Amino acid sequence: MRIVVFSDTHGNYSAMHKIFKRNGDAGLFVFLGDGEPELERLRIQYIDSNIVSVAGNCDTCSAKPVSSVYDIGGGKKIFFTHGHKWGVRGSVDRLFFKAKEEGCSFAFFGHTHCRYAEMRDGILILNPGSAGCPRDGKPASYAWVDVTDKGVVWNHVDL
Repeated sequence: MRIVVFSDTHGNYSAMHKIFKRNGDAGLFVFLGDGEPELERLRIQYIDSNIVSVAGNCDTCSAKPVSSVYDIGGGKKIFFTHGHKWGVRGSVDRLFFKAKEEGCSFAFFGHTHCRYAEMRDGILILNPGSAGCPRDGKPASYAWVDVTDKGVVWNHVDL
């Protein structure tokens, strides 16, 4: 299964649309917040896509939770959050321990606008960077994660 992870579009509808156009056959899209209005527009356009999301700190008045767990089957679950409530600017430790406590294989977060990937104790901790306004000196980005019977592969993708 291909999982497409993206975050922090901050009003950049065209960037989000480009992610969907490039990855139309993905099994799951995970949006990590700060761009809920444009995501809601895309939900209508890509009605058959499996999309899960959380609210970011800039998604004011959102009814979405700030973190969630999603079961992808095969004994694998994703803990995903925007990250602002988990102190991710300083360390991903709290995020890692929460994912471990929930029995998750993945911990996805946004908020920092910087790409990040680490495999720790069998848990992939991943930030796709920002699809709208990166802060790491790299192009706007998203990430994909392929989950197969043989293992997990991931990559950051420039927009």
